[in-house]
Formats: sequence, structure tokens, C-alpha cells
Amino acid sequence: MTLIGNLAARMATCAFLLSPGMAASNAAEAAPKQTVIVAVGAEGSEEFREPFRTWAGRWRAAAEKGQAEFHVVGLDPESGVSDRDRLKGLLARHGAASPEPLWLILIGHGTFDGKLARFNLRGPDLSSGELAEIVKPVARPLAIADCSSSSAPFLAELSGRNRVIITATRSGHEYNLARLGDFLSASINDPDGDLDKDGQTSLLEAFLLASNRVQEFYAAESRLATEHSLVDDNGDKLGTPPDWFKGTRAVKTAKDGTPPDGRLAQTFVLVRSEAEARLSPEQRARRDELERQLADVRGKKSSLAEDEYLDLIEPLLLELGTISATALKDAPGDEARLTKPATTP
Repeated sequence: MTLIGNLAARMATCAFLLSPGMAASNAAEAAPKQTVIVAVGAEGSEEFREPFRTWAGRWRAAAEKGQAEFHVVGLDPESGVSDRDRLKGLLARHGAASPEPLWLILIGHGTFDGKLARFNLRGPDLSSGELAEIVKPVARPLAIADCSSSSAPFLAELSGRNRVIITATRSGHEYNLARLGDFLSASINDPDGDLDKDGQTSLLEAFLLASNRVQEFYAAESRLATEHSLVDDNGDKLGTPPDWFKGTRAVKTAKDGTPPDGRLAQTFVLVRSEAEARLSPEQRARRDELERQLADVRGKKSSLAEDEYLDLIEPLLLELGTISATALKDAPGDEARLTKPATTP
């Protein structure tokens, strides 16, 4: 019997586990929400005023559609409290433990003097080291997208466990206006970014789409690209460029065996599909952990005997199927991404 046939036979004996009646209950009405904080930096010149506001407005619209809490810094009239202190206060208030992610988006200009990178705010600027200290107490999944020029040094400072860090540049010396802020804000809820066809666009998919559009911009303008984006979500402080990905999987891995970047970023979804929204945060977290385990087992497939491989993969698929039944309940025909692992051994 083939591997697929063998797996199908095993799965058939446990099919009753996949019925909606055995699935976990739907999320409670008072479930925690994702939080999106957008910091709009100093414009520098009038020509950037409206673009920065437009990019921030797209994040607001996506947050509202995703039923997330939204806050913006840098657009209100200046007051006695600096934008840096306002941002610090917001991060402190919204950093408490939660299964739902906290998103921080930096839109504007950055500088680098050869030693220190800064995000330019009205009033005192924000250095990479200062931001690292501010977010150190954050106890929930955290995504930080620094869409400013010279942003690369922020990646090494901010990289860590349960964090996704995106920078517009791969070097602090890429100091020209970065276009990533424009394209990322447009991609976060763009169906064209849905590479795995699960009805939603993850942060990783938005990053890949936006990065591709940045390169298309420079090619169309016949200009040398002055920004090269990176994503880091495995805590190794190195980052991965978009052209290292095939679909949503990084095709290159670290020599020390560190998991490739992208797995965590793929779980951050601001505007969720109907099927995804039916799951509680705890169910999503368990689903994501099962998928990570599944990816690890598949990576070892060539070194395992068939029975050993099936013994490892079967319980993961069964539990994923049980969670899947919750997402598909009362929605026949809805193709949630959590059913996908069960279709391919």
C-alpha cells in the first residue's frame, strides 16, 4: 500500500473525531482583540504629509475590518506630551499577556549615524535601543514593522521569541525614502497576497507581496533599488530577504539549525477569514503549534521509516482535523487553511 493509502486507512478508523460535534466550542463573545498601533513620524517636508496619512489610514481601515483595537500616534496636534512618550505609554498599556497579537507599525523617515539608528518622530526621536527597552515587557505576540529608511539596525535590537520584525532596509546606510510603508499598508488586506489560498492574507504574505511591489517600482522607474526589506521571526537577529522564499516557505536555512523565518509571521493575520474568526485564540494557538510540529516531522521524513513517520504524523493530523471542524461548522464549502495539513502526508 502506498504511503498516502496507508495514511488514509489509518485516518478512516478515526474519522468520527473530525465531526463538528466533537470539536471545541466557538470563541466566547468577549474574546480578546488584536491591537494595532501606528506611529507616524515627522514628515520632514510637506510632500510626505498626505502619503504618510494615507498609509496610516489603510492600517486603520484594515484594523477596523479585522475588529482590532486601533491607535495612532503622530497625527494629532502637538501637545505637552511628546510622540515618543505617547507611544511608550500605549505600548505599556497594551503589552499585557494576551493570546492576541500586538502590532506596531512605524511610518516615516529614519536615520543612521554609523552607530545608532533612529526613527524620526516629532520631538525626540526613537532609537532602536530605546524601542527595545520599551517593548521588553510586552507579554503577547508582537509584530513590529519599521517601514522607515535606515531601519535595518532595529531588527537585531528587537528580534526575539514570539516576535515578527520587519524592516524596510537591510542596512542602516540605505537612507533614501523607503517605499515599503506604502506597499505594506496596501498589501495587509489584499487578496492578491493570499499565496496559500486560505481566504486571508497573513503578515508574511503581505510582506512578500509588498516587497515584490517595491522592486517593481524601482524597475518601472529604471532606478537602482535603495531599499531591501527583511523579515525575522525566529529570534536569530539575522532576517531573511523576500527572494529567499518559495511561496510562504523559506528555501534557505541557518547553518546552526535554527528554524527558518516565516513560520510565525504566517500566523499573524489582521483581517481573518470567516472560518479563522470562528476559532478562539487558544484554538488558533494550538493549531499553529500543531502545524509547526507537522512541518518539523515532514522535514525529517527522509530519515524515518514509513511506520515511524505515520505514527508521528497521524495524531497531529487528527487533532488538526478536530480543530478544523470548528472553523467549518455551519459553513459548508468554506476552505480554511487549517484543513490543508490533513490533505498531504
